[in-house]
Amino acid sequence: MFVRPFLIQKNTMACDLSKGFLEACKDKVGGINNIYLINYDDLVIGDVTYDVTDTDVITELGTDVPAFKYELKASTNTFEQTVNSSRDNGTTFFEQALNIVLKGMSKEKNKELKLLAYGRPVVLIEDNNGNLLLAGLEHGMDVSGGTFATGGAMGDLNGYSLTLSGMEKVPANFCIPTTGTTVAEKLAALGLSVTVGV
Repeated sequence: MFVRPFLIQKNTMACDLSKGFLEACKDKVGGINNIYLINYDDLVIGDVTYDVTDTDVITELGTDVPAFKYELKASTNTFEQTVNSSRDNGTTFFEQALNIVLKGMSKEKNKELKLLAYGRPVVLIEDNNGNLLLAGLEHGMDVSGGTFATGGAMGDLNGYSLTLSGMEKVPANFCIPTTGTTVAEKLAALGLSVTVGV
């Protein structure tokens, strides 16, 4: 007598992989060039436009969205995203950590950085490869630590070290507008109105 083997049906899931990767060329560099801080309430989620073929890419953030530019010129400025995924709980989220150093203490910087610590801005990060990454899109980023300090030796830092932390459902989106070649043109095409620091 023939016994039909039990067949296991596998369901196709929305999280199935779709492509592989080749070894990348050695043409990239690390580091952060600038960040652009956006007050949480100034970025309306409903105004954010995603690429029609790739929902991980943002093409526009709105119209005349105020952003404040912070220049970062040190190797201690870093952005890291940590994957937290649990098979038992069926959950995945991404912890975002931005570490920045601002040189030169002043009363103006003290005031602004105090406000930064009180708020939860969305942060657009410009890396040294010209990429623009948006961190804290849904929940914002909080100052979770740092110092206002001057070192003891002549060559030590006189300034600020801050850590901004966030948790999001997805990694920081790449922001790639449909027009613009320079960073300034891309920021304008994304809909940002940038205030440069003094």
